[in-house]
Amino acid sequence: MDNKSLSHTRWKCQYHVVFIPKYRKKVLYGKLKVDVREILSILCRYKNVEIVAGAVCDDHVHLSVAIPPKISISDFMGYLKGKSTLMLYDRHPELQSKWDKAFWARGYYVETIGNITDEAVQKYIKEQAEDSRKEDSRGAAL
Repeated sequence: MDNKSLSHTRWKCQYHVVFIPKYRKKVLYGKLKVDVREILSILCRYKNVEIVAGAVCDDHVHLSVAIPPKISISDFMGYLKGKSTLMLYDRHPELQSKWDKAFWARGYYVETIGNITDEAVQKYIKEQAEDSRKEDSRGAAL
């Protein structure tokens, strides 16, 4: 990924983030998985955040994102998890009664991407997605 620019700034701020549904419930499959993917994409576009790679697994989400330096990672994650919860509850109101107001767990994992290559992170995320697909297919066979 090339450096991006704001009016007086050149930047490359890339992060690998992982977050989970509350209680690490394995609910991210089927229509909900598709909706989570779409909602996260929409919300990132609103904030001019580029999704370099991503995977929605049964019980967690991996994103490799390039976030402009004017947005802190904690502000972005609060926005992403908060707004996506509201949008998910609009599309799936039956979920709200299970976990009250929160869909996502409170915390998240984040690391800056600088000491490893973009390709290494994308490969890891791809492997996570493939593992999740294997689990989906095993579950469907039962």
